[in-house]
Amino acid sequence: MTPADYLARSGLPDLLPEALVQPHLAAYAELAETTRVPTVLDNLYRYKVPELGENGACSLPDQLQAEPYDLAPTLGGETVETSHRLAVLKRLIDQIVVESGCGWLGVYQARKVADGRALVKLAYAGKPSRAEFPLTEAFAEYSNNSAVGLSGRGRIIDNVDSYVAEGGAYYTCDAEVQSEACLPLYAEDGRLVGIIDAEDARRDFFRGEVLARLLALCLLAPNWLPD
Repeated sequence: MTPADYLARSGLPDLLPEALVQPHLAAYAELAETTRVPTVLDNLYRYKVPELGENGACSLPDQLQAEPYDLAPTLGGETVETSHRLAVLKRLIDQIVVESGCGWLGVYQARKVADGRALVKLAYAGKPSRAEFPLTEAFAEYSNNSAVGLSGRGRIIDNVDSYVAEGGAYYTCDAEVQSEACLPLYAEDGRLVGIIDAEDARRDFFRGEVLARLLALCLLAPNWLPD
C-alpha cells in the first residue's frame, strides 16, 4: 500500500504529500530489518497500567495496578517470532519519539480477549496507559481509539479543549494532552488490523514531518504485528 492509498483509505486524502512520507518509510524499514531480540524479554511482554475508574470508563494515571499487564497469554506465549515482532515495534516507536519529540506513541492490535474483541497495546513510549480498548460501539462513543479501530477512519485533533467544547467525545487518560493523532492499520489485503495512537501536550502538533513519520509507521507496523 502506498502512502497515497493509505491516506485515501483512512479518509485523509489531502493531508500531506506522499513524497514527505517516503524517506521516513525507507529509513524505518531498514531499522526494522536490523532489529534484534533483546536478551531480557520482560519489558517486551509486560508493562505497568493505571487503575481504572468507575465502570472502567476512565483510567487513573497516578494510581498504577499492583501487577503489570502481561501480553503473553493474549499473544500465545513468548515465542521467538513474537518477541522479534514486539522488539521491532518498540524500536520503531522509540525512534519516532526521539526524532519528533512526540509525548506519547503506541501501537495497538485488534485481537480477541476475554471480554470480546479489543485493541491491545503491543508497544508504546510515554506514560502508563490502559492496555485494552474494547471494540464496541458503546465504548467508541467516547474513545477515539475504539472509534478508529471500528471504522478505519483516521482522526487528528489539533486542540483537545476545543474539540471537547464542540461536543467531541474524548477519553481522557492524561489531562495535559492537547493534540492527538489516531490512525488505522491495514493488512495487505485491506483488513483493519489495529491502530496507532499519538498524543502531545502541544496544540497543532501532528502536522508536516511529525505526521509523515507516523504515516510511515502506519504502513510498516502491520508487517510486524504478531500472528
